[in-house]
Amino acid sequence: MPKVSVYNVEGSQVGEIELADGIFGIEPNTHVLHSAVVLQQASVRQGTHKVKGRSEVSGGGRKPWKQKGTGRARQGSIRSPQWKGGGIVFGPTPRSYGFKLPRKVRRLAIKSALSSKVAGNGIIVLDQLTLSQPKTKDFAKILNNLKVGRKALVVTADFDNNVALSARNIPGVKFVAADGINVLDVMVHDQLIITKDAVAKVEEVFA
Repeated sequence: MPKVSVYNVEGSQVGEIELADGIFGIEPNTHVLHSAVVLQQASVRQGTHKVKGRSEVSGGGRKPWKQKGTGRARQGSIRSPQWKGGGIVFGPTPRSYGFKLPRKVRRLAIKSALSSKVAGNGIIVLDQLTLSQPKTKDFAKILNNLKVGRKALVVTADFDNNVALSARNIPGVKFVAADGINVLDVMVHDQLIITKDAVAKVEEVFA
């Protein structure tokens, strides 16, 4: 089992914790990780792009000129794609970019993401994280104590409004509860800051 240090909000080591090997200590599956990240990114695409085809543009109620005898190429409608202002051929139309992955694959992806953070020393476990009031300055001080100067994902066992409000104005920092942890957030942030209670909750859910 991987063993990591536990810190308090002052940045001092107060102990160690053994992480579940089946969640934090597996060999990361890069293909599954890539698929899960693409899934999340595709799911948030709006897909509202739209162009007008020849049946939707204005004009073209009659044939521009007769079929023969003018010396010009035959034309059936000014709505045709070759005309200025005509319809667009094979243009984008509204669609959903989302797709599905099997449940086991999604679980393997989050386990791979968490294991990659442990393997790369990108995880910091806190004994607890509570704030008496929403204050960005206090939260920034905690990050400074932990020597976190990069993008960080902060995870607690349950949603804490004071922590959420304190973290939201700090660039590169995102807060989620344990039940909202996902592959994309784990992978795009350099550091994973997670409380002991959140570790227990994650291990319970993904065991």
